[in-house]
This record gives sequence, C-alpha cells and structure tokens, in this order.
Amino acid sequence: MEAGENLKDDVTKDTTSEESTFEDALKKAKEEAVANGEVTEEELKANEEKVKEAENEKIQPKASKTERKHKKKDKRDEQIEDLTDKLKRQMAEFDNFRKRTEKEKSGMFDLGAKSVVEKILPVIDNFERGFDALSDEEKKEPFAEGMDKVYQGMMTALESIGVKPIEAVGSEFDPEFHNAVMHIDDEALGENQVAEEFQKGYMYKDTVVRHSMVKVAN
Repeated sequence: MEAGENLKDDVTKDTTSEESTFEDALKKAKEEAVANGEVTEEELKANEEKVKEAENEKIQPKASKTERKHKKKDKRDEQIEDLTDKLKRQMAEFDNFRKRTEKEKSGMFDLGAKSVVEKILPVIDNFERGFDALSDEEKKEPFAEGMDKVYQGMMTALESIGVKPIEAVGSEFDPEFHNAVMHIDDEALGENQVAEEFQKGYMYKDTVVRHSMVKVAN
C-alpha cells in the first residue's frame, strides 16, 4: 500500500516538475524573443489574451438544438409582432385620412350648396312679393295658381336639402338669426320681441344663409 502511494506521489511530482520546467522554458523563450527584438511585450500580452479567449470559447457549452430553435422562434415572433403593429398603425392612419377626406368633401359640398341657395333666395323673394301684391280674386286665376305651384315646388325642393326659413314675428330677437333695422315702442308686445319681418331669413342645415330683416319692439 505504501509502495503504491509512493509511486503516485512520484508521478505527481514528476508531472508537476515537467509542467514547471515547460513554463520556465516558455518564459525564458519569451524573454529571449523580446531581448532579440523579435517581438514586443505588448504583442506577447495581446497574443496571450487571444489564446485565453479561444480557450474560454472552447470551454463554454454550445447551445443545444432545442435552445437554438427557441431563439429562432422568439425572433420570428418578434418580427410578426413588429409587422402586426406597423399594419395596425397604417390602418389607423388610413382610417383617419378617410374620415378627414369625407369631412372635407362634406364641407366643400355644404359650401357649394350654401352658395347656390343664396342665389335662389332673391327668386323666392320675388315670388312672395308678387303674391302679396295680388288681390284675393287675382290669386284664384289660373296663372296665379300656376305660379303658386311653382313657388311651392321650389320651397319643397329647398326643404328637402335642409333649407328652412327662420322664425321671426312673435319670437324674441336673437342677433344670431335676426338683423334689426327698426325699433318701436308698443305696450301690446313684449320686451325685445320681433314685431314685423321685412325680409325672410333662411338657414341651410345649422348655418345661417341670410338673417331675417326685422322690426323689434321695446
């Protein structure tokens, strides 16, 4: 037993001695190389660091096939999420563009319709003035009845696109809808009440096309 242990100790000593001898020889060779100008200390240090890095890479275990597959899958999932997010943003931007375009179109149409209504109102005024000038008997004549039907047809058409007259006589004066051109004192009427309408006002949807020209009491 002792012989075996002694043999083991001798082998260990020999191995250690050999390693020490190899290291001493390597160190001496490096010193001689530096002394002879064959290599600099900086180059030796850089080379030793590269050797250590290479050894560390060998020591580190390679990723398993399953791990590489998971990493590849995770990367693909990230790309899918990124593309999905981009698609959602583009769809939202397109929806906003569509709504904005529709609103602009609607605004342009309303502006054009309002301009046309403004040009038609003087014709409506002339019809009303003509009827007011007729007597009751003259209003029963075929020509007057025909003109009345034309007038009613025009009013129906204007109403169908959102044009309606502004209420004036008997209502409270409102500068948003009425244009006061005359004031009177009348105890029979309330304060700030519209007593008479000189020219009918009209609205197109929620927009005033023409204010009512009125006389206001008190």
